[in-house]
Amino acid sequence: MLDLATELSAWAEEGRDFAVATVVAVGGSAPRGPGAALAVDGEGTVIGSVSGGCVEGAVYDLCVQALKDGESVLERFGFSDDDAFAVGLTCGGIIDVLVTPVRTGTTARAAFQSALTTAARGEPVATARIVHGPADQLGAALLVRSDGSYEGGLGGHAELDRTAAAEACALLETGRTGTVRLSASEARWGSPRTESGGGSYCPGGLTLFVESSTPPPRMIVFGAIDFATALVRVGKFLGYHVTVCDARAVFATRARFPEADDIVVDWPHRYLRRTPTDPRTVLCVLTHDAKFDVPLLETALRLPVAYIGAMGSRRTHTDRDRRLREAGLGEHELARLRSPIGLDLGARTPEETALSIAAEIVALRHGGTGMPLTETQTPIHRAGQRRDPELAA
Repeated sequence: MLDLATELSAWAEEGRDFAVATVVAVGGSAPRGPGAALAVDGEGTVIGSVSGGCVEGAVYDLCVQALKDGESVLERFGFSDDDAFAVGLTCGGIIDVLVTPVRTGTTARAAFQSALTTAARGEPVATARIVHGPADQLGAALLVRSDGSYEGGLGGHAELDRTAAAEACALLETGRTGTVRLSASEARWGSPRTESGGGSYCPGGLTLFVESSTPPPRMIVFGAIDFATALVRVGKFLGYHVTVCDARAVFATRARFPEADDIVVDWPHRYLRRTPTDPRTVLCVLTHDAKFDVPLLETALRLPVAYIGAMGSRRTHTDRDRRLREAGLGEHELARLRSPIGLDLGARTPEETALSIAAEIVALRHGGTGMPLTETQTPIHRAGQRRDPELAA
């Protein structure tokens, strides 16, 4: 749902009623992962997608019905061998879709609207929603911020909200989306909700779907060359916040990099030491000049970032490797360096080279091999999208 935050927050501000269908679990090969969403407003306007087209019509109907009766529903869609005309996923996978009405005047409206507004501003936020538990609480939502504060409620005891908020905050810290299982002893119910005492426990516990929205990951491109121009465009296409850094002011200009989010004129290693990075950050070193890239890589290879790639010939790489070893870097640190940068696509032009670099980044992020799919037998959609055991039952 939070991937539609910009559009849905606008709908909420306009006072529209709408229903949101969110993929909360997948099994096997599925077109889209947990968090993918489709929304329908009271006029029948549709945004988003949950399956790439396979079950959109059926999900649309569920949203329309949810708007009418105000009830949340959890629906499973899978592949059917028996009926060629049955609604299902042609890829052979299974998805569970939670459909939640967001109507004016409901208790969940404020929490949803706050979450959407926060995500649309690019600030970190998570929602925790019940996907397995008491039927009358299906879809109940809690908004959780990065500081641990929260809004809304899951309909149970106050201690349940605190536990759910702590679990959601842990996923938000790493930008993860997925299911969280709470045991029966953690899923305390009270009527009315109180801060202490009384209450009962939910038999079988609860399953929550936690969806995180974090600011875009960073891509920092060092070296304001023609290849960098193409890589900036690809980086933006992949959803990165892209920074170009070069010590030469004549090359690092807005005119040459109109699509970059930031353009920095500074020595690359000096800028990297002072700018924020995190485990999602990718660093692309295109300078292929020892006076720039050796001190830069000496810093980069000691940072906990997602990807470090450096452009240059194999001869340049050998010389670079020698210099980095002389600078005191060990085998473990040097093993993190992708050099020469990119996958072997036979790339020639800046655009083709940018594509090969982006392909390597995506493959590393998701554990891909970089081989043609026709030559592999592994699942097309890899692990990380496994179904929660409770939902698979």
